[in-house]
Amino acid sequence: ISEALPATGSKNFNEVLAEALDDVNKLQGDAKQASINLATGKIQDVSEVMIATEKASLALQLTLQVRNKIVDAYQEVMRMQV
Repeated sequence: ISEALPATGSKNFNEVLAEALDDVNKLQGDAKQASINLATGKIQDVSEVMIATEKASLALQLTLQVRNKIVDAYQEVMRMQV
């Protein structure tokens, strides 16, 4: 993992988490806009809308699973006796 991050200027957990949430929000916005564009006739390809919607859905599911793992880890740490 340390090889993937540069030694200087690396991001902290809060920044990484905020960027990930921004990405999920952007994907959801893109899916919404694609649906609107299909409904208004600006695009004709239904597959574009389906792909955008599925990307947003998968990103949200991944985010929820990561959140669940973080909560589980936190609860496990809180159960530890010092």
